[in-house]
Amino acid sequence: MRNSGNCRLVIAILVVAALLVMLAGCGQKAEDGQDKVLKVGYFPNLTHAQALVGLNDGTFQKALGDEIEIKEYTFNAGPSEIEALLAGEIDIGYIGPVPAINGFVKSRGELSIIAGASDAGAVLVARPGAGIKSVKDLDGKRVAIPQLGNTQDISLRYLLTQVNLMDSSKGGTVNIIPVANPDILTLLVKGELDAALVPEPWGSIIIKQAGAEIVLDAGEVWRDGKYTTAVVIASNKVLRERPELVKKWLEAHVDLTERINRDKEGGKAAINNQIEKLTRERIPDDVLDSAFERLVITYDPETESIEEFAKLSCDYGYLKEQPDLSNLVNTELLNQVLQAKGLPPVQ
Repeated sequence: MRNSGNCRLVIAILVVAALLVMLAGCGQKAEDGQDKVLKVGYFPNLTHAQALVGLNDGTFQKALGDEIEIKEYTFNAGPSEIEALLAGEIDIGYIGPVPAINGFVKSRGELSIIAGASDAGAVLVARPGAGIKSVKDLDGKRVAIPQLGNTQDISLRYLLTQVNLMDSSKGGTVNIIPVANPDILTLLVKGELDAALVPEPWGSIIIKQAGAEIVLDAGEVWRDGKYTTAVVIASNKVLRERPELVKKWLEAHVDLTERINRDKEGGKAAINNQIEKLTRERIPDDVLDSAFERLVITYDPETESIEEFAKLSCDYGYLKEQPDLSNLVNTELLNQVLQAKGLPPVQ
């Protein structure tokens, strides 16, 4: 009886041990599978040109190698992309600088801006007959921006302060209204809005379809156009655990930046192909040409403009206090890529 009991005990131990080995093996396989995936977020916007071109023509896939699967996720607003990044649903993303700053603050530093993507690319327009020829003429007017607290909103509020105007919600005379870009066009045509500060290609679309007049062109909105409109962000987790993969992505990002600037017609064609794939619509060629003239495709994150965006976000009440951004921009991998290509580093 005693021997029989011992045998049963030994068998039970062996079964448990076998199960543990199997579970460990399954866990390792899942982890290994995850290591072969890079999850990327971006918008179907011109400001995310490198993502659109590189995912359309296979440049990123070639850089990462066939063993890595790229999973694409598209977004329509910065906050939702930030939530996905912080939840581990994406590893790398293209996004505006203001949502990137907010995500950095919210996560207590768990994401980094690793490169720039585009500069400028926004325009202040007014409906015909609104009598708006300058920022001063926005006094008493209804002005749309795509989203409260985004890049265009911060830029508009800065412009208003330069001529001693203020948002009506703060006791001023300018009614700042958040409206989705497609609806801005409709409301301008109906006369329910007087002006709008919008990113491209919506500026060019509104000018063409609504007959809107340019009040400030892209280089006049802020900092002579030397401000970032889109950046590349990454979770600190992927930077710690898979830096070589991120570096390969940045190598392709830099190559795409140079290629788009060298061959704008080819770049625009690839951008439109990817936008059509995502939205089932193409941007008319004349609108695309006009929009592209207002956009600077770059890998420089324009760090000074990011710092100014953070200060202005604090000034206008979108951040409770001025954050410490000393670890927000991390261009170490980018500068390694630039050095290897014989290009000057970014600050």
